[in-house]
Amino acid sequence: MVDVSPRPVTVSAEVPDIVHFSSADIEQARFVLNRFYYPMAVTTPAGADHFGLGVEVIQLGPLTVGQLSFAGPVTLLVSELDAYHVSMPTTGRMHARHAGHEVVAGPSTGVVFGPGNPVCTHHDANSVELAVKIERDALERELSALLGRPVEGPIDLPPAIDLSTGPGQSWSRLIRLLREELEHDTSLIYQPQIAEHLRSTVLSGLLLSMPHRYHDELTGPATAGPPRAIRRVVDAIHAEPDRTFSVGDLARIAGMSVRSLQEGFRRHLGCAPMTYLQRVRLAEARDCLLRAGPVGVTVASVAHRCGFTHLGRFASAYRARFGESPSETLRAAGG
Repeated sequence: MVDVSPRPVTVSAEVPDIVHFSSADIEQARFVLNRFYYPMAVTTPAGADHFGLGVEVIQLGPLTVGQLSFAGPVTLLVSELDAYHVSMPTTGRMHARHAGHEVVAGPSTGVVFGPGNPVCTHHDANSVELAVKIERDALERELSALLGRPVEGPIDLPPAIDLSTGPGQSWSRLIRLLREELEHDTSLIYQPQIAEHLRSTVLSGLLLSMPHRYHDELTGPATAGPPRAIRRVVDAIHAEPDRTFSVGDLARIAGMSVRSLQEGFRRHLGCAPMTYLQRVRLAEARDCLLRAGPVGVTVASVAHRCGFTHLGRFASAYRARFGESPSETLRAAGG
């Protein structure tokens, strides 16, 4: 079975593409791997009696998470990597060579590649792995936003990640969650705001899970943003509550790191930036519902106008905030 067309989705840069593919043809396999990962050579060892590749992949903008299944032994060769990449075997092993390092990866150890060097990997027969590709600019922008300043050059990630304990294990569970969502047509990952937050969480989680030259700065105590900068963010939220803000967007408005923004909101407003944004949107929605006439206004139209993309979650948050459903507010206003 070959299906390399993204499933039909609403046009949005944040809506994921999900693809399922399987084939016993090496050229078809190479085409799919080139499309979703990198230009690469795909070969089998002399005497191998069969080949088969299965791919289930989800793309969230610059983040690609795929499950790759190899029926027979396979060698993959990339002449030069142009992204950050983590491979985590869940069944079987893989041997990897990259930037002068050799790593044997398995269920307890993942292998990590950085941009600018060739990669050669050998995969066991009947092996399965989770393959995570992050575009270089995206990961470095995420780090810059977290630090509140530019970063120079590639991030020097180590060649391996411990998946058996600690932050590495936690990060791998997040990746498995994303992979499991491939099977559900009603998954929240189809909601642009959820997809964006998941993508940012995966990127920042990787940066927090591994040692690198920015790690101590990233995990040290955060300085709270000053009230004037926090006020700029508050004003921006009130001016455009329906805008699809990310926490990175708000940090850029404040001119500070994400961590300083979060600490500033906690200190000065008693909540996280995205919590404050939701409160403003809910208040705007309530005002719209209370001012609604007897006809021509629906709960769905108000929710969409105020920046909520999922009606059920909007209704739940509204009830928790105001003690009644949006439809009850609308009926009372029209009555």
